[in-house]
Amino acid sequence: MKYLIISDIHGSLPRLQQVLDFYEKAQCNMLCILGDILNYGPRNGLPDGLNPKGIAELLNHFTDPIIAVRGNCDSEVDQMLLDFPIMADYALIADNGKTLFLTHGHIYNENNLPKGKFDAFFYGHTHLWKLEKQEMSLCNTGSITFPKGGNPPTFATYENKNISIYQLNGTLLKSIQLT
Repeated sequence: MKYLIISDIHGSLPRLQQVLDFYEKAQCNMLCILGDILNYGPRNGLPDGLNPKGIAELLNHFTDPIIAVRGNCDSEVDQMLLDFPIMADYALIADNGKTLFLTHGHIYNENNLPKGKFDAFFYGHTHLWKLEKQEMSLCNTGSITFPKGGNPPTFATYENKNISIYQLNGTLLKSIQLT
């Protein structure tokens, strides 16, 4: 399986369309969304191409291959527009003998890890991408809409025990292999 993992869309339809173009070209099997899907959030400005309804319509065409978790800007009203569940605080994926923990990052994060053993911990929320191999691999996907710290818009992929971070334009920034 090839997973495309994004966080912090914050209502930007053009940014989501760019990611979905990569999804199609890279022949991904699953789209994992780590929260903050439709709402731009009270601390952010208005994103280019703000279109929550358009995002919902576009993502609803992908409902079978989507795994999504709740971000701090997601609400029950957002769930009413989406045809796939988004209200869980985390999701687990078992793939080829490896366990992946997916969350937004406002509850569980690298300073407050969940109990249990996982091979990789994926989160967003800070809008700062990070990919490190420690006791478990840590991957912050960054944000496709509001990257911070001078970073470009980013997302991640996971396939065959390999985690990669890409810029929105498809340029590879970093990869690590799970052991």
